Formats: sequence, structure tokens, C-alpha cells
Amino acid sequence: MATDLPSEILEVADAKLDLPRLGGMARPNGVVIVSERFWAFATSAGDLYEGTMPTRRTRVGRIPLVRGLLQLASSVTPLARGRGVARGRERLFLLAAFAASFSVVALPARLELPAGLVLTVVLLAWLFRGGTLRLHGAEHRAIAAAEQRRLQAAWSGTARPSRFSPRCGTNFAALALPVTVAAERLWPVAGASTAASLFVAVLALAVTMELWKAVQHPSGLLRGLLLPGLALQRLTTREPELADTRVALTAVASVLRRELA
Repeated sequence: MATDLPSEILEVADAKLDLPRLGGMARPNGVVIVSERFWAFATSAGDLYEGTMPTRRTRVGRIPLVRGLLQLASSVTPLARGRGVARGRERLFLLAAFAASFSVVALPARLELPAGLVLTVVLLAWLFRGGTLRLHGAEHRAIAAAEQRRLQAAWSGTARPSRFSPRCGTNFAALALPVTVAAERLWPVAGASTAASLFVAVLALAVTMELWKAVQHPSGLLRGLLLPGLALQRLTTREPELADTRVALTAVASVLRRELA
């Protein structure tokens, strides 16, 4: 790509027949955009950080259930390894929260629900602090603009793709709850060993990832399962301002510049 200006990169990308599939993550001070090979973090202050995604092992990455867990782990790569995306304390908090989410299943049955609710509230407060809600909407808008080839129009503000996304992590969370409950009903963990409880928790995550992929199939047969998550996005996103959208589009441009080079 001959230019580094985001608007010009976006204009070139709009003319491409095929673009890589993009995902993203909103932060209190910016937006992370990822493809299968690259990630970029653009901040509201104008900083831009770039990196590469871990290489997926082809054979292992095709195994049902396992592939979902690998994708889930890969999605936090910018947070875990990205310079500027998350500070040391934030990474420690994320690691502690991740460990705590699995530790809940080892608690006595009467404490599991209260502990799970407290952990959920703390995580939500951390995830959606600051300007995250608007930037979350901007992330969705930027990715939708790429899929609709309206990147340049979104940059100028003449196009405003939806701030709601069928591939948002909120949809995953909405699916994970009933799947986890169903897994515990089919394989009761009360009185089971900690290892068995952890296995059920991990299995529920893996099944949720497979279901999440299925509901996004072009046939649309299972799209109805996305409705709870899409409804929740009215709480987890806010209508972004043009400046917020441009932050997300700057990250999109960084990823596409390297993908199309």
C-alpha cells in the first residue's frame, strides 16, 4: 500500500472484492481491530499500536470444540501481549478474573451463584468503564463498514452502519449462560471433584463457541438465538460520535494496510 493515510487506505479497501474478516474489542481509550494475521489498537488520543496474531495450527484448529477454545484464547492476544493496549495491572486483573471465573465452580453449591454474580458485576464494570460504550458502538460500525464496503463513507460521516453486531462478544455471553446451565443439568457438578467441575465449565465454553459460529451461518436458520445478545447490545453500546468511529476506522485501516500489502 503506497499511503499511510487512513482515509486513503479505506478508499482502496472499498474497491476490493475480498477483504479479511475482522473482529474487534473496545477499550476505555480506544478500539482494537483484529484479522486472522494482524491486530491494531487506535486510541482516542491519536496513538496507534500494531502487532501480529499468533499463528494457528491448521490441524488442531479444525477440531470441533478445540477450535473454539483456541479462537477464544486468540481473541485476547492484544490484551495479553499488545504494548499499549493494556497495562501491567490490567493484565494481572484480567488473569485474576479469568482464574476466578473457573474457581467459582469449586465453591460450595450455595456460594456459586452469589460469587458468580459478584464476579460478573465486577467484570462488566471494568469492561465498560470510561468511553467504552461509545467506542464499542464505533467498533461495530467500523467492521460493518468494511463488510459493506462503505469505509470511506463511514470515515466522512455520510454512512452510519449499525452499531449492533451479530458477532459481538455480548452475543457470546448471552449464549454462554443457557449453555452453561444446560451443561450443569446434564452433568451435575454438585459434589463432583474440582477437576470434573472445571471440565464441565470448559466444555460449556467450547460448545458455546460452536453454537456461536453456527448462528452466524449465512443460511440464517439459527439467527433467532442472537436476539437476546442483540438486545443486550442496547446496554453495552452507545451511539458513537464521528470522532469515535474514526478511531475504530484508523485501527481498521492499519490492519487492512498490512493485509493488502
